Amino acid sequence: MKITVIGAGAIGGNLAAKLSAAGHDVKVAHARGPETIPAKVLESGARATALADAVQDRDAIILAIPFGVAGDLAHLFASVPDETVVIDTANYYPGMLSEPIEPVDNGQVESAYTAEQLGRPVVKAWNAALAETQRTKGVPAGTPGRLAIPVAGDSAEARKVAMQLVDDTGFDPYDAGTLADSWRQQPNSPAYCTELTLDELPAALAAADRAKDTAIRDTLPQRLAALGPSPTVDDVVEMNRAAHR
Repeated sequence: MKITVIGAGAIGGNLAAKLSAAGHDVKVAHARGPETIPAKVLESGARATALADAVQDRDAIILAIPFGVAGDLAHLFASVPDETVVIDTANYYPGMLSEPIEPVDNGQVESAYTAEQLGRPVVKAWNAALAETQRTKGVPAGTPGRLAIPVAGDSAEARKVAMQLVDDTGFDPYDAGTLADSWRQQPNSPAYCTELTLDELPAALAAADRAKDTAIRDTLPQRLAALGPSPTVDDVVEMNRAAHR
């Protein structure tokens, strides 16, 4: 599959490396230019490219960019065919990772806002797993205890594409329904960054509570501070799980 990853940080860099290692034709673009993409991201065969050239002739485009900036890329997508699957990995942390965004604060689903800003449909995937979980805990299909990642989107065909790519990065994909349902995998729901298996994930998604989960999200700085200066990925996962006990 021909894939572009826009963003070369912890999530984008990891996805580019894993998908190219899985045999896909992967391009990586970054707002600061192709020369800024770390060499380790390209070690598995991904190729650095300019943003202007990143979205043409692609089967899937993965947005691994900060939440709220997708509108800056809308002009690039004006000529992208409808059949190209666009996948959003971002999460909204107002006051921490982005400025407050009124429509989302008033209840608009995160990736619905992204789709609106971008001017085309998106699928939400990979947002509900920590970057370090994605980097270190992917395993082949069929491995006992394999972790699962929810995938939500309005097109069944687009979800199918995203789910195959999730599988290729080492995780069991779970069909989480339409984009309107993707609030169930937003921060800090029971399914968000809690490292669940395919058997465990459906109940966690069903247990989501928008008001409660948003309140938990907004206490993240204090909860992280309580972990000390160098928390491990397991520390963070346990912190997220404990918030729902």
